[in-house]
Amino acid sequence: MTAVPPTSDTSGTEADPIPPAADVGADAPRVIAEAPRRKGKFRAFLTSGSLDIQSKLLVMLLAVSIVAALVVGAVGYLNGRSSLEAAAFNQVTSLRESRITELKRSFSQFTQTVVSQTRNASVVGATKAFTAGWDDLQSRPVSDSDHTKVEDWYDDTFVPQLDARSGGTADPDQFAPTTDPQAYLQARYTAPFSDYDKAIQQDDAGDGSQWSAAHAEYQPYFRQAVESAGYEDLLLMDTDGDVVYSAYSGADLGTNLEDGPYRDPNLASGYQQALQLTTSDGFVVTDFGRYTPSLNVPTLWALSPVGDDGKIIGVMAVQVPVELINQVMTGNEQWADDGLGDTGESYLVGDDHQMRSYPRQLIEHPKQYQRDVIAAGTAPSTAARQLAVQGSVLLQEVNTTPVDRALQGKSGTVIGSDYRGKEVLAAYAPLEVDGLRWVVVAQMDTSEAFAPVNEFARNIGLSLVAIIVLVSLLSLLLAQVFVRPIRRLQTAVNRVSSGDLGVEVKTKAGDEIGDLGLAFNDMSRSLQVKQDLLDEQRRQNDTLLLTLMPEEVARRYKQGDETIAADHQDVAVVYADIIGFDDFASGLTAEESLSLVNDLWRSLDEAAIRHGIERVRTTRSGYLASCGLSVPRVDNVRRVVDWAEEAQRVLERFNAQHGSKVGLRAGIDTGQVTSGLVGRSSIVYDMWGDAVSLAYRVQGIAPAPGVYATQRVVDKLGDRAGIQNAGEVQTQAGPQRIWKLERVSS
Repeated sequence: MTAVPPTSDTSGTEADPIPPAADVGADAPRVIAEAPRRKGKFRAFLTSGSLDIQSKLLVMLLAVSIVAALVVGAVGYLNGRSSLEAAAFNQVTSLRESRITELKRSFSQFTQTVVSQTRNASVVGATKAFTAGWDDLQSRPVSDSDHTKVEDWYDDTFVPQLDARSGGTADPDQFAPTTDPQAYLQARYTAPFSDYDKAIQQDDAGDGSQWSAAHAEYQPYFRQAVESAGYEDLLLMDTDGDVVYSAYSGADLGTNLEDGPYRDPNLASGYQQALQLTTSDGFVVTDFGRYTPSLNVPTLWALSPVGDDGKIIGVMAVQVPVELINQVMTGNEQWADDGLGDTGESYLVGDDHQMRSYPRQLIEHPKQYQRDVIAAGTAPSTAARQLAVQGSVLLQEVNTTPVDRALQGKSGTVIGSDYRGKEVLAAYAPLEVDGLRWVVVAQMDTSEAFAPVNEFARNIGLSLVAIIVLVSLLSLLLAQVFVRPIRRLQTAVNRVSSGDLGVEVKTKAGDEIGDLGLAFNDMSRSLQVKQDLLDEQRRQNDTLLLTLMPEEVARRYKQGDETIAADHQDVAVVYADIIGFDDFASGLTAEESLSLVNDLWRSLDEAAIRHGIERVRTTRSGYLASCGLSVPRVDNVRRVVDWAEEAQRVLERFNAQHGSKVGLRAGIDTGQVTSGLVGRSSIVYDMWGDAVSLAYRVQGIAPAPGVYATQRVVDKLGDRAGIQNAGEVQTQAGPQRIWKLERVSS
């Protein structure tokens, strides 16, 4: 075979353009380099977002639980408040109705007792006897000592007690008796006593008068009636308005209701109404009014006419005790036993907006009551007066919505402020009893009525906190359980993105996460297979690159260097040509011929490796190699010569095996060369320079096989035997002597 003539190189010498065995291109390394960038984007996508899935799931579970708890709590609170409000209203309404019923019953019993007494023979007889005794006193003189006794009693006893009770300053002269019978009786039955309870115990003053005889006869009866029924007082009046009898022999004994000093409007008007009744079965009840003989204490009277043989002979008046009303309205002060808690109560109010019973707080907590009513607008003096007399009848004004509505004839319930300025649940209703126009109010402070609601709200709050804590822990546990397979998947994805392909996660089908895990495993296996294929292709590319160029050049080429070239000093260059192979291969197929050539090159490559020779390029019949190109060697010439001799032996063995007559014709030179990659679309590693051109020309100096070397090579071989002159070649530097090297060893 004849070598293809070389082309010109940058040094002006000739070089053989041996085509590369394969064009590896630049696409494969780019594909491999782009894969990490895609993985980085995928990883960034997975880790994007301000919260991870566990946090979002935890927040979601907490939000749902808290909202649900709040909704349930709010519904429960509203329903509970509504139920408790209804229950509280039912309670105060029931209290109102029971108080109205009990008050009517008590008044009915009381008035029936009064009526029955006026029909009693003792009362009829007493009325007649006291009236007769009163008439008898009209002619009985009154001594100065009697007047003095009465005046002293008013000065020293009655007026001081009245002032202390009423808080005013009274003139004793205004209470002085206006008639002799009044002075006579008070001198013997009133003035001797400073206490009404002692006065009622006297039966007979011992003056021998007709009136005293009647008193001695009937006083025990009336005393027993008053004490058993609890009357504040019992009066008998004749038809002229004279108070002819008083059980307690008070300041009103002997006075006249029409022109006397105690023309009390309530008692006087009640007396007139009682006289107008046509039967002794009738009665009159007056509203509360201040009664001076009772030390200005608010007094309610029950009056009934006393009849005899169908004729009205007088009127009996009973002073109704306030305790009768208070016992009913306060339930005998057993509020707690009645289920009214600490603030529940009921009270009466008249049409003048004044109280007719005692409020609970005044009885239980008077000081707090005083502070509250003053804060609500009651005059401090009035509040202090209530504490002083321990009562609020005709003292405490009640201007509230329940009272206003009840005075309009309405019944109902309302939440509003009471006489103390406190918010209460109140049930109100008008009360018509024995001609009296009152209002019954039953109430309870909302703070107490809704205390269970507040307690319920507090419990809801505590329960909500407990629920939040429990749900937080449970949500954290569930979130971890839920996120654990996702995190395993994320860890696997991160490992894949970092290059650890073939990673699989433990998972099982059944839900979306399990299906995702199975899909990931399939993807991971697919990526592993593709990566293995890429790695195999890369290895093949690297192997191919190393067959075409040195390792350092291949490394720079893979790094993307576009211009790769280097100058080398003192490099031994050999160009070998196989001659006679075309004749041998003329009877072979192309495949057989190429296979034999490849076997030869493989043998020569193995020999080159043993001798440290670097193959640069090959053609079908040409072999360009060097020594000292990549790895500088001081014996590079000797190594090249040894390789050339071994190449001859390789061909001899080939001839012996195949019966051929191929031979090796090699040219050797040494000197400076340049190596690098040539071309852009088709990259070829090549070496050029004077030594390369001369080695090519040296091998072609003779047609016979053999190893030919330049003078520079022979000079470096020293005293080597078997050197023969083979002629000269012309170069730009002048003629060069060529020597043929005979084999010195087998």
